[in-house]
Amino acid sequence: MSCALLLLLTSLALVMGTGTAVEIQRPRGVPQSKRQFYEENKPFTCLDGSSTIPFDQVNDDYCDCRDGSDEPGTAACPNGSFHCTNAGFRPAFIPSSRINDGICDCCDTTDEYNSGATCQNTCREMGRKERESLQIMAEITKEGFLLKQQLIHEAKRGQEDKQGKLTELQGSKKGLEGKMEALRTVKKTAEDPEKEAKERHLKSWEEQKELIRMEKDKTRMAEAFLELDDDADGYVSVAELQSHLELDPDSDGSLTETETQGLLGGAGKVDTSTFETVWSGIKDKYLSEGLSDPPAPVETPKEEESRDFVSDHDSDHYPEDYAGEEEDVEDDEEDDDHEEEEKVPPTVQTPEKREDDELSMPPYDTETQILIDAAQKARDDFDEAERALREVDGQMKNLEKEIGFDFGPSAEFAYLYSQCYELSTSEYIYRLCPFNRVSQKPKFGGSETNLGLWGQWAGPEENLYSVMKYDHGQGCWQGPNRSTTVKLTCGKETVVTSTSEPSRCEYLMEFTTPAVCQEPASLDEVLHGHTEL
Repeated sequence: MSCALLLLLTSLALVMGTGTAVEIQRPRGVPQSKRQFYEENKPFTCLDGSSTIPFDQVNDDYCDCRDGSDEPGTAACPNGSFHCTNAGFRPAFIPSSRINDGICDCCDTTDEYNSGATCQNTCREMGRKERESLQIMAEITKEGFLLKQQLIHEAKRGQEDKQGKLTELQGSKKGLEGKMEALRTVKKTAEDPEKEAKERHLKSWEEQKELIRMEKDKTRMAEAFLELDDDADGYVSVAELQSHLELDPDSDGSLTETETQGLLGGAGKVDTSTFETVWSGIKDKYLSEGLSDPPAPVETPKEEESRDFVSDHDSDHYPEDYAGEEEDVEDDEEDDDHEEEEKVPPTVQTPEKREDDELSMPPYDTETQILIDAAQKARDDFDEAERALREVDGQMKNLEKEIGFDFGPSAEFAYLYSQCYELSTSEYIYRLCPFNRVSQKPKFGGSETNLGLWGQWAGPEENLYSVMKYDHGQGCWQGPNRSTTVKLTCGKETVVTSTSEPSRCEYLMEFTTPAVCQEPASLDEVLHGHTEL
């Protein structure tokens, strides 16, 4: 292979803004940025400085430099790389092992210069499509950035409004606190005489009740004496009292003569004056003869008896019903037992107790009622002021929380606060509420699953506000708590574009928003960055 062939210089057409072509001479596979290291008729020094060789050994299909820099256009060096000029599209580097391997890797076909492969130069078409795509992206970025400026302006105004509202609420709080203290004093001033008046009324009522009770007790005692004095001789004897078994002291079912005499204070009989002492010891147990008859037993209807007893023959006719109800019956029995435990046997209520229960305290007198009404108004006024203060405190806490949130360097993300955005898939509805939570709900019924609560901004140091992290979501079965990473991309609209679960219980969500759009570069700058040689 002649030196002239090995040193064949490439003719590169650089597509400029005017469409004119400029021809630059350099060895095959060398990028324009390294052209100065390859000067013809001068010794070549390996780019790593390891050695210097004659220039005619460059691209001679033999690897002389350890870094492979002497063979940019051949496959001689395993660690070499070939530069695709790709005029009209983006330049690229490929491993030198792909040179002349029969597969077109460079869109300008320069990597297959000696393989016989049939390749078509597609760089201009690819460049055209990329420029169209870049043009669209540039327009989106431009419009998104303009929207971002509006968001920043609105956020600044919103922050000022919130700060003003907070200052206003702080003033209102001080006023309400002063008002509450004044109303507290008014309330206490009104409640003290109210309490005294109500206590007087209650005391008077208790005294009246005692008088009524005593009078009723005397009447009942007199009635009992007349009932017990069977022979109307003006005395109650042991024999007359002995018929009242409810007075049995030891509850053995019989009232002996000795026990009865003991109830009468050791006497054989007592008159009305002495009976007063006896009455105090028996009145709680004594049953008037008109109430002494036990209640008649309730007869069970025959229909219920027939339902309670089911023959074996009947059960054979309805095996499924009884088999299916077996558990219910057991549950019912447990419920019945529980109910029986809760039931308290009714106590015998004496006429005196019934009459006392029917007594109700009379209405307050006019003077006391006036004091009660005044105290109640004072309490209502105080409660209203206290409620208003709690409401102001709640508003202040919400405002302080919102003001203190990190909504980005210029608060451009503030508009997302208290908003939610949904994405519907074939199975689920995903819901993102920025700075709050992420959730997932089945489309066709089922409970909502918490995929994470707001944690922090989690982008790289140079672009911190490009990623949101939500963690401490609902736990997975025998796994960690769910979490979601939200990646933000520039867009004119605010919308969730996709969701996925790259790892178990770890979700990834794509979210477009103008708040993340950066100031766009000019299209020429973008194209220059993509076509730099």
